[in-house]
Amino acid sequence: MTNVTTGNMKLKLAFFTFIVCCSAAFAQGNSKFRVVLDPGHGGKDYGAVYHGFIEKNIALSVALKVGKLLEKDQGIQVIYTRKSDVFIELTERPAIANRAEANFFVSIHCNGEVKKTAYGTETFVMGLTKNASNLEVAKKENAVITMEKDYKTKYEGFDPNRPETMIGLQLQQEAFIDQSIDMASKIQTVFTEDLERKNRGVKQAPFWVLHKTAMPSILIELGFLSYKPEGEYLTSDEGQDKLAKAIASSIISYKKEHFVPGTQEYREPAETKTEEKPVVVKDTKPKTEAAKPVVDAAKPKPAAEAPAAATSTGPVVFKVQIAASGKDLPLTPSNFNGLSNISKSAETAVIKYYYGETAEYSRSKELLEEAKAKGYSSAFVVAFRNGKKITVQEALNKR
Repeated sequence: MTNVTTGNMKLKLAFFTFIVCCSAAFAQGNSKFRVVLDPGHGGKDYGAVYHGFIEKNIALSVALKVGKLLEKDQGIQVIYTRKSDVFIELTERPAIANRAEANFFVSIHCNGEVKKTAYGTETFVMGLTKNASNLEVAKKENAVITMEKDYKTKYEGFDPNRPETMIGLQLQQEAFIDQSIDMASKIQTVFTEDLERKNRGVKQAPFWVLHKTAMPSILIELGFLSYKPEGEYLTSDEGQDKLAKAIASSIISYKKEHFVPGTQEYREPAETKTEEKPVVVKDTKPKTEAAKPVVDAAKPKPAAEAPAAATSTGPVVFKVQIAASGKDLPLTPSNFNGLSNISKSAETAVIKYYYGETAEYSRSKELLEEAKAKGYSSAFVVAFRNGKKITVQEALNKR
C-alpha cells in the first residue's frame, strides 16, 4: 500500500510539473507582462492586528497603489486577487494567477510578533526551512485555511502548524526559484537603499499561496504592525506611497530583464533600467516620531556604489545566470550539474551563480542552451561592463 501511495504521489508531482512548465511557457507568449497582486487576508480574516493597525487594510491599500503605478506602463497587465475588503480562500489566490497565465505573483502582507520589538522588511520565496522565525511567519499566513469550509478535504490534510507536510510539494516551485529570488532581492534592495527600512533579508518558507502558483512568486512582509512606530509608518499615506513605488519599480525592473512580449527569447526593452544596488543593512532602531529607521550617516558607503558613469566605457562581458541562493557553494562541477567555469557574485543579500563568460552575444546564447541542457531551465543571459551589471540591450547598443 505504501508503494502504491508513493507511486501515486510521484505521478501527481510529475503531472503538476508538466502543467507548470506548460503554463510558464504559455505565459512567456503573452503580449503584456501579467502580474498578479495579492493583498493578503480580507473580509473576516483580519490578519495581524496591533495598536489598532489592521493588516488586511494596509495590504489592500498598498496593493492598489502598486497596481495604479504599474497600470501606467502599457506593457503591463495587472490582475488583483481582491480589490475590496472581501474574504478570498487561500487556494483561490494562486488559482486566479494560474487562470490568468500570469508572469509573476506578488502577495503583500504585514508582520507581527508578541514581543513587539522586531521591525523591518523581509521578502519570502517558496522553500522548506528549519529556521524557527521563518516557519512562524509561514504558519501564521497559512492558518487562514482553517476559516474555510471543508478545509481538511480541500487542502488534503495539510496542517498549518506543521509546514513540513508540504515537503512533497516543494519541487513545484523549483523551476522558478531563481526568478523569484531575483525579484525578492530587487525589492529588498530598494526598501533598504531608497526607503532606509531595516533589511531582514530574502528568505524561504513553506507558504501554501506560493507553492501552488505556476509562475515565479514572492510574498512581501512590509513591516511589523506590532512595533508601533513601524505600524504608524505602514498606515500612513506617505509610507504606503513609498512602499508601493518601491514594489512597482522593482517589478518594472524585473520585467525589463526577463520579459519579451510574444516570444521566449531573452531580450531587453529599450526603456531606462534602474540599476540594482547592493543591500546595506541598517540596524539602528527607527525614531518613534518619524516611524522609520535612522540611517547611520557615519557608516561608509560600500565600494560597489560607484557612480553609474564608471560603466559607460570598457569591454562588455556576457554570462549566464543559472542560480541564486543564500548558500555559498564551492565552485566545483559537482555542485552545478557538471558545469565548469562557474563564477559568483554577492552584490545583494543573495549569491548569484553564473556559467561561462564571453564577449560575444551569439556565444552567450550557446552557453544558455548548454546550461538549460544541464537542467537549468530558468537560466538567462546577463551583461556586465567593468564588473557592473547592465542590461543586455544596453550592452548590444553601446558595443
